[in-house]
Amino acid sequence: MSARGRSYRYVGPVELKTAVRPGSGGCRISSATEFGGWIAERSAAELAEPFTFVVGTDGVLRLAPRRSEHVACAGGAMVLSAGEIGFVREADWWAVSEVSNQSTGYCPDVTSWSEVARALDDAGLGRPSGFTHEVVFRRCPGCQEHNIVREDDFICVFCGRDLPETWNVDPAV
Repeated sequence: MSARGRSYRYVGPVELKTAVRPGSGGCRISSATEFGGWIAERSAAELAEPFTFVVGTDGVLRLAPRRSEHVACAGGAMVLSAGEIGFVREADWWAVSEVSNQSTGYCPDVTSWSEVARALDDAGLGRPSGFTHEVVFRRCPGCQEHNIVREDDFICVFCGRDLPETWNVDPAV
């Protein structure tokens, strides 16, 4: 745990983390002014789909194009949350239209919403009251594979064993 909350280390394919280059992280968004500058540079095609996001252990939102790897957006570092996020223009300001914790590289728990909410509030962005799409990740205690739990069916899709009710994706935690 960090002082802010649980931090997540990258648990995805090693080759993706190895490909991360220093200084290649997502754009830091810590204010409405920073977001305004960043969003103004996005094309209509980019705005039509969600972006990749992470919340760094410093609590700051980082954004990158959708097809970016979360580990690249985070600069290879640990995060407080990660997922996909979409924006909509509302009157004179921007708001989050959709946000999920969908990151198979970090597999953050749904409880990471509080860190996302804090980062969005700090950046002056309107937001929903929670993830608009929650993804439940678990690691199978038998075969060690990462699973996405669907419809509260806590059964490993790889070997059929029961999955734990509580988050356990990072074996180091």
